[in-house]
Amino acid sequence: MNIVVCVKYVPDAQGDRGFEEDRTTDRESVDGLLSELDEYAVEEALKIVEAGEGEVTVLTMGPDDAVAAVKKSLQMGAHRGVHVLDEALAGSDSVATSLVLAEAVRKLGQESPVDLVLTGLASTDGVMSVVPAMLAERLGLPQVTFASELTVEGSTVRIRRDDETASMTVEASLPAVVSVTDQINEPRYPSFKGIMAAKKKPVDTWSLADLGVDAAQVGLDAAWTKVVEATERPPRSAGEVVTDEGQGGVALADFLASRKFV
Repeated sequence: MNIVVCVKYVPDAQGDRGFEEDRTTDRESVDGLLSELDEYAVEEALKIVEAGEGEVTVLTMGPDDAVAAVKKSLQMGAHRGVHVLDEALAGSDSVATSLVLAEAVRKLGQESPVDLVLTGLASTDGVMSVVPAMLAERLGLPQVTFASELTVEGSTVRIRRDDETASMTVEASLPAVVSVTDQINEPRYPSFKGIMAAKKKPVDTWSLADLGVDAAQVGLDAAWTKVVEATERPPRSAGEVVTDEGQGGVALADFLASRKFV
């Protein structure tokens, strides 16, 4: 089975994140890493291949540093990496991202048919969770999203999707695009052996020209929406301290009532 996993290099959520002057995300002054939600997709792809046979290719788009997301995936056990690198990509929105990823998947499919495209639930910087659906639409493939459990049997992929009221079993024929949640598995840590092996694994760098994508279709100028204003969140104010001298319960009840919690 030939599996492609789309991954993203994102600013560390524990860092002090902000915006550039053009109100795009500042990716220079904060450390970046493989999106934690994408690790679940990489792990699931590895489990599928290890249970049978095949190859896992990780695909990302972004600046020079984005290759770190590919390398982390290779250290986990993926077989090959592809990094779409082009200055024109800066500021691309979800529409442009899905276009570039779709063309990259098609290019990979010319080498060997792609059976399954896996993604994480969402990126930890954008948190929109729309790229999987857009990618499936562009590729003309069925989409099976929010998988908490995934099995592949022959030419069928089956998932369990959990929500607040029910669990559903959803099936689709392969090839398909599947997004997975952080409930599906426990991503492995790269071993020393995996880290060393990753150094010998191929990482291809493709430009927009390699994919046949017009630069005018991507980037900030091509974005369908723009951030027009951004302000820093105000610091948290100190909470009210109530000294309990026999009336603490009443004070707590009054506070909750004033906020309409009770």
